[in-house]
Amino acid sequence: MAFTDKARIIVSSGRGGNGHISFRREKFVPAGGPDGGDGGNGGDVIFAVDEGLNTLEDFRHALKFSAENGEDGGKKKCSGKCGADLTLKVPEGTVIKDFATGKVIADMSGDCKEYLLLKGGHGGNGNQHYATSTMQAPKYAQPGQPARTIELQLELKVIADVGLVGFPNVGKSTLLSMVSNARPKIANYHFTTLSPILGVVDLDDAQGFVMADIPGLIEGAAEGVGLGDEFLAHIERTKMLVHVVDASGSEGRDPIEDIEAINKELNAYSIDLTKKKQVIAANKTDLIPADTDPDPVQRIRDKYEPLGIRVFAISAATNSGIREMLYYISGELQKMPRGANVFSQEYDPEEAIAKMDDSFTVGYDEEKGEYVVEGARIERMLNNTNLSTEKGFRFFQKFMEDNGIISMLKEEGLKEGDTVRLYGHSFEYYES
Repeated sequence: MAFTDKARIIVSSGRGGNGHISFRREKFVPAGGPDGGDGGNGGDVIFAVDEGLNTLEDFRHALKFSAENGEDGGKKKCSGKCGADLTLKVPEGTVIKDFATGKVIADMSGDCKEYLLLKGGHGGNGNQHYATSTMQAPKYAQPGQPARTIELQLELKVIADVGLVGFPNVGKSTLLSMVSNARPKIANYHFTTLSPILGVVDLDDAQGFVMADIPGLIEGAAEGVGLGDEFLAHIERTKMLVHVVDASGSEGRDPIEDIEAINKELNAYSIDLTKKKQVIAANKTDLIPADTDPDPVQRIRDKYEPLGIRVFAISAATNSGIREMLYYISGELQKMPRGANVFSQEYDPEEAIAKMDDSFTVGYDEEKGEYVVEGARIERMLNNTNLSTEKGFRFFQKFMEDNGIISMLKEEGLKEGDTVRLYGHSFEYYES
């Protein structure tokens, strides 16, 4: 299965079923009362962690996902069937974002194994609920609430304690294969690693940890050059960074310049990345000639250890110096909070939809000479009110007054005899 760490999808909850209008028609009961049943609730949209998944490949070729609509109510007080929920299974570590704002909705990590994203629409009441002493045969039923739709960005960010960063071909994959159970593809050419690879580091008398080999970075990665920012995102969860550098300069690059270039890319992507604890693994020391002066490893130490960054001279090929580095990393991790780094919620779809529903606009259509009121809440109230009855009309009029809509219209210049238009309904305004 191909590794896919990003997906853009549209999800919708189920629409609530409409309430039914019907009346009892039985032998010896020529004028029975209302018996219209209620509509069923629409299905919810739920995200759930599937431990067997490690990619977002299932969302690569599908854009839209919808929960089932609720069924309409029936006669004889029969309620409609509720729509089935839509459960979308994702790998642990998936971050759900609102596509329009880029804000985090949920992080499917840690204790968050299941998340209710959208509630389905409530089913409408049948006409059995609207019988009164003065209206014994109501010819009105409540429509079901509409479906809710949102566009999402799914991002899979690996869950690892330590991330290996550095230029391509500096030995990150070899290092991971030497210290863990991971078996990444290793070859002497750039971009051998095309997706993050995780390995578990076990230590005899110290706490083990999870290490991730992040594909090699190059200058301009934060802007998407090379493999770019597609893989910088995977570093965000890690608690520490091991900066692997070719201390031998075998490819003609200066190791300090490499370190500075990568740190620049980390900072360009997110300043938080530069705040993470760093360790420098000066690799390929077996390729450094004995008479090299100045010693490249010492040059690195002189520059970075005064800044609090430990430098370890290692050789992933010969396994030298690695043990000391691993025990140091384990000790530093024990000083940090336990558990995976989890992104906090920045956006609540239900809250955003509620605010949208509560908003309305008041304006004046000069071409038609009418005042216009629009808004999701207005439209919903119109759908749920029987304006053909005096009782229903007075109810809606009170709603307009209680919500300050009449006052706003007057501020716009509304006078007696003026026309007010609301979603296909036009009324002449008169003071009550």
